[in-house]
Amino acid sequence: MSPRLPLAVLFILAASSAATAQDKAGIAFFEKEIRPVLVKECYSCHSANSKEVKGGLLLDTREGIRQGGETGKAVVPSNLDDSLILEAIRHEGLEMPPEKQLPAETIAKFEQWIRMGAPDPRDEKSAPVRRTIDFEKAKDFWAFKPVSNPAAPEDKTGWAKSPVDQFIAAQLSEKELKPVADAKPETLVRRLYFDLIGLPPTPAQIDDFKQAAEKNRDKAVEELVDQLLSSSHFGERWGRHWLDVVRYGESTGMERNATFPFAWRYRDYVISAFNSDKPFNDFIREQIAGDLLESDSPEQKFERLVATGMLAMGPKSLNDNNKENFAMDVVDEQIDVSTRAFLGITASCARCHDHKFDPIPQKEYYGLAGIFRSTDTLFGTSGTGNRNSARILAWADGKAVPVAPAGDGGKKNNQSKKNVKKQLQVAEQKLARFEEQIKQNPKLADRLQKQIAATEKQVAGFKRQMKNSSDPAPATEQKNREFLMAVLDTSNPSDTQLRLRGEPDERGATIPRGFLTIGSTGHVPTIEKDGSGRLSLAEWIIQKDNPLTARVAVNRVWQHLFGRGIVATVDNFGANGDRPTHPELLDWLAADFVTNGWSIKQTIRTIVTSRVYSLGGEDNEVALEIDPGNALLWRANHRRLEVEAIRDAILQASGELDIEPEKASIVQTVGDGIVGRNLQADQFETNNRKRSVYLPIVRGNLPEMLNLFDFPEPSIISGSRDVTTVATQALYMMNSEFMMTKSESLAKRVLGEADMDDSARVALTYRLTVGRLPSQEETEMAVAFVEETTASLDEGQSKKENDNAKTKAWSGLAQALFGSAEFRYVE
Repeated sequence: MSPRLPLAVLFILAASSAATAQDKAGIAFFEKEIRPVLVKECYSCHSANSKEVKGGLLLDTREGIRQGGETGKAVVPSNLDDSLILEAIRHEGLEMPPEKQLPAETIAKFEQWIRMGAPDPRDEKSAPVRRTIDFEKAKDFWAFKPVSNPAAPEDKTGWAKSPVDQFIAAQLSEKELKPVADAKPETLVRRLYFDLIGLPPTPAQIDDFKQAAEKNRDKAVEELVDQLLSSSHFGERWGRHWLDVVRYGESTGMERNATFPFAWRYRDYVISAFNSDKPFNDFIREQIAGDLLESDSPEQKFERLVATGMLAMGPKSLNDNNKENFAMDVVDEQIDVSTRAFLGITASCARCHDHKFDPIPQKEYYGLAGIFRSTDTLFGTSGTGNRNSARILAWADGKAVPVAPAGDGGKKNNQSKKNVKKQLQVAEQKLARFEEQIKQNPKLADRLQKQIAATEKQVAGFKRQMKNSSDPAPATEQKNREFLMAVLDTSNPSDTQLRLRGEPDERGATIPRGFLTIGSTGHVPTIEKDGSGRLSLAEWIIQKDNPLTARVAVNRVWQHLFGRGIVATVDNFGANGDRPTHPELLDWLAADFVTNGWSIKQTIRTIVTSRVYSLGGEDNEVALEIDPGNALLWRANHRRLEVEAIRDAILQASGELDIEPEKASIVQTVGDGIVGRNLQADQFETNNRKRSVYLPIVRGNLPEMLNLFDFPEPSIISGSRDVTTVATQALYMMNSEFMMTKSESLAKRVLGEADMDDSARVALTYRLTVGRLPSQEETEMAVAFVEETTASLDEGQSKKENDNAKTKAWSGLAQALFGSAEFRYVE
């Protein structure tokens, strides 16, 4: 058999696996974003239950929406131009719905869905809105069974070093597969540094590890792991993973993109929580109900209030003039993040109807909704055009008080009431002067007509701003106060009514606040009538017999260390998600996690000190045929670094990385306002050399490098990132100012080693970038490149000209290494 065949099979099956994951994500997107709109806006005229099917168009089945009606195909997967439904909802000729145009964000969701290939799970018959759920039968599904604590199987080969290895070895043995050899020390140390702190090891750190590994590899690994876990950079790395999950952003996004000047406090809370190894059950409790916990000190109380910012920082449709719809959208977003982040289930898909795939009835969704309707979300936006501004929490002298935002992120600007009042006075004085001029000379009336009208318009605008802005002494302009996004219980907590088809104003029966039956395997906490129920919700999520919480948490850890979770769909453990490749190992890790006090660091330590983690990445022809996707982990996965690690590694190699944590955020410096109105996108640009976790995450306005290298959309829960390879990435690595300047800095750093010859400088450049020494051939090629590039140097040129030519040559080598796949990937 040709040796190329297994590799071809690998690519085909890997592509198939990726496509399957994308399909499942697409169907989840359809269920949450598309189906509810079709049901609400289209089915009355375009479904099998319509009195008259207009235009011969049926939109209640996959076949119908793709076949189209009298005017053509409504949806053509991946083709925006030929999908007539877009023309209709944009009101470009066709008009659907006929009485109104859908909001711009809804139209954008349809465009996104069609680009995804229009995934649609509906068969030829319309599914009923309600279905009978047999909860006992539903609990036979793997994810809803109680977590077991299986004994690690015996490894008769002697390969395994830990229980983790024993589970891996057992499944490899079933397929008669053997793991490849252990990774080289220089490969393993680079893997550990990037995985645990998101930075590459320095040449000296590589040398230290290699020397220690020669004496005792296992001991060297254990000591290095403990060192990295105790580093403050650990929280910056692993905190960023969590920020992906909880859709961290510093603005509302959507059509009125208002800034969140104090969102950074939540970012810093997360980093600190991972650095201190805060027990994960406490971490959950604080984010859902930190305001309701008894605290030992004002500092702890403040920290716990900041933690609840998770519930406040989601995207907001500030332009929505339906207050009830806006409130329910906020609730839906809070249910989504609470259930997907901690439980790995898509409960928000039950907003309009019973969940199509999982045992979550619509009434239980509204049991959760009552909890969050009884919660005051303090996200603190202001600005003109904001129909849904909110208060923010002010903290002083150990007390927290909701206040109106100043409109300036804590800094005075021209949006504050004081300055608006000044502008109003000037405009009114101008009108008075016009009146006096006309009184003295009536002939000026026609000549001044336009100026008077314009000034009157200014006066009216300033009066509106005065009405909408804060008190004469806004809380966020007062000294000795700190401000934060948070949630508190409302003054009158109560149950809420079921919304028919998810419509905010179409009410059904009142649903008692409560939890999901499918996750309730033991004691169910009682919801106090005088509270929202968030604390009881947190306790329900973290109770030991909840079948989902610990599994989801350790699966997220596993994914970040191996590139794929034991359950590949890390945010979806439901029927539409993937099944675990190693179910017994997942349960063993979950049980161990809880036994060890919900310690993330201990779980990481257990995994990275295993032998399977330290495997090399070599191929094996037999294994490629049997397990081309490496689901059984017979070798290490080749993984591309996240964009933050790439950027940080470039800064470190160039000698320019500032490792001190960022204080606050440039978003606070810019202030409170609306991007595209009183704030401009370029105001958030920054050339700081801090770690990338501190870059501003303004929705719809991400830093260029983050956008290009698959940074997740910060409005969406993203437990795993896409990995794309597109031309714009290569162009950025070749032509961007960032890459040019950092390559030049690395060149100057290498040229600054006066006692080195060119061969030694090549070696240093390789070690600073890809973490290894170059081969003899690579050294000769690099030296030849430098010599050829500097061949034109002569004594007739100035020293500055010659130095510039040398720097240019070495910059070219540095940039080539930065642009290499070896630099961007970890093995």
